[in-house]
Amino acid sequence: MDITNGRHRAILQKIARRAMSERGMLTDFSSDVREEVALLAERTLQAAGARDLRNLLWCSIDNDDSRDLDQLTLAEALPNGLTRVLVAIADVTAMVERDGPVDAHAHHNTTSVYTAAQIFPMLPEELSTGMSSLNPEGPRLAVVVDMRIAADGAVVENGEIYRAWVWNHAKLAYNATAAWLEGQTPVPRIVADVPGLEDNLRLQDRTAQAMRAHRRSGGSLGLRTLETRAVFDGDILADLALDEDNRAKQLIEDFMVAANGVVARYLESKGVPSLRRVVREPKRWDRIVELAAQFHHTLPHDPDSRALEEFLHERRDADPLRFPDLSLAIVKLLGPGEYEAELPGHEAPGHFGLAVRDYGHATAPNRRYPDLATQRLLKAALADKPSGYTPEELKELALHCTQREDDANKVERLVSKSAAALLLEGRDGERFDALVTGASPKGTWVRILKPPVEGRVVQGEQGLDVGDRVRVRLVRTNVEAGFIDFARA
Repeated sequence: MDITNGRHRAILQKIARRAMSERGMLTDFSSDVREEVALLAERTLQAAGARDLRNLLWCSIDNDDSRDLDQLTLAEALPNGLTRVLVAIADVTAMVERDGPVDAHAHHNTTSVYTAAQIFPMLPEELSTGMSSLNPEGPRLAVVVDMRIAADGAVVENGEIYRAWVWNHAKLAYNATAAWLEGQTPVPRIVADVPGLEDNLRLQDRTAQAMRAHRRSGGSLGLRTLETRAVFDGDILADLALDEDNRAKQLIEDFMVAANGVVARYLESKGVPSLRRVVREPKRWDRIVELAAQFHHTLPHDPDSRALEEFLHERRDADPLRFPDLSLAIVKLLGPGEYEAELPGHEAPGHFGLAVRDYGHATAPNRRYPDLATQRLLKAALADKPSGYTPEELKELALHCTQREDDANKVERLVSKSAAALLLEGRDGERFDALVTGASPKGTWVRILKPPVEGRVVQGEQGLDVGDRVRVRLVRTNVEAGFIDFARA
């Protein structure tokens, strides 16, 4: 494949569209969808009884280039060491009617798919990045989760949920916000320009850090795998950059975990069925025990998330370079997450990785269909109306969303591998320092650091084991298949 023709983006888009189609996922919106969106643009939204919270210090924190903004956050100090945390979630269902053309497309794919060269949004961009996005361009309708957090980071009440008009006063980016919160840079101008926002964000950060410590003490797993994003120079793939964890991402994660828990408990209290995000106790716990033993750490015989987090914390401090690879091994042994319908009188298994029993998905209705459906359930419960979903429909929806999430993950992984192969194309014979990330009868895999990509060792792999440092030579790449082959140098 010619890497000098400047068509890298087009090559990866073609691979992505083919992968989507092979898994039965839609790549384009129909004319019926476009017609419905055009009609929505002419409507004036009405929300009887919605509170007016536009003047509060709402802000969004997301990726630098994100425009499909699902959440806004703010915090308020209360007496007795409590902190009030509010999460505003885009009221997407005010615009997307069930079983209409837009909803049918969203139900088919169930998720936005983010590939290296192209995003396949679950909802048309006129909605997801416009009318239903919480952009700082005017008032927006939202569903607000209003929580109280104790000084130790615990959610001390079930919380209050209501509809409200909100206004995003500052669209912030993860990396710049984290650099400031971590003391590396001065306060961003966009923060300084909004009176009171700097102090509010520092309160949000302190509260989120306390919430994270509280969750970790209860067994929430501090895993960290390596994620990369494609960096383009025009249409030419220039690099793969590591997408690092940081304080701003942790802030949003901790607030969203808490909000999803509040929503799940609220629906349970109203006696209505709901969708839960489930990670079961790992069936391969014995292998996790064996893996810990290789580091001279003893885990209990039965699954114990708190004991596993203690082991992960130890390894995170002892060997940060190899920790992402250990995390990936643990993730694979834990097994995939799935959606499950929780019916009144029945208890869903809970989320082993987060060490919580009550966990729904409600905070990203622009990009995940389970969140869209949960918003419908939630608004029906708030209005004391029937949910609109039968238990059987929810069971079928949970299975469908689980399968589609797996399809989307496979598409994203394939395009990521193809991008890595494209970046290395034409560099056959070059040598790299690498770390062995997998070794089994099925094959031996290594990760090179610059660029951060993984490939298979097809020559000289004998004797290599996970964690070994090794020098490798690039043998071949296959962009279409996403293959990268190395030989031991």
